[in-house]
Amino acid sequence: MMTDSLNHALPDPDRHAEFYAGTAFKRGMAWIVDTIVVTLLVVVVALVTALTALFILPLVWLAVGFLYRWVTISGNSATWGMRLMNIEFLDRYGHRFDAATAFVHTLGYSLSMAFVLPQIISVGLMMVSRRGQGLTDMVIGSVAINSRA
Repeated sequence: MMTDSLNHALPDPDRHAEFYAGTAFKRGMAWIVDTIVVTLLVVVVALVTALTALFILPLVWLAVGFLYRWVTISGNSATWGMRLMNIEFLDRYGHRFDAATAFVHTLGYSLSMAFVLPQIISVGLMMVSRRGQGLTDMVIGSVAINSRA
């Protein structure tokens, strides 16, 4: 990857705009796909537990969503929805996420989803920042790029 003026090993958004083209929209579409997948997984958990999981549904939803994101991002630096949209995460060094980075990113995502204001800020940042980074991305230095750019 090319280094930019910030001395990061990430593609420069001005010289290599193709890496970031449409990623905010694609992340939104991926989020919808991932939400559907998590919903289906929660339904399976509820059925397997003979519906007793419904008594702690918010906790089950949080756990299933967290595990889904962490495991899928750890494996290929993208959730299933992100793979469908042809985007992936890179860390500040231009590498795909490892399990630890995926965990930190998922934790940041989960915390921002727990509160309205951080989520609004995160979505806004994805739409206006040069690299399409959300709040968690800015904190840990990660980006979502087009996989085949």
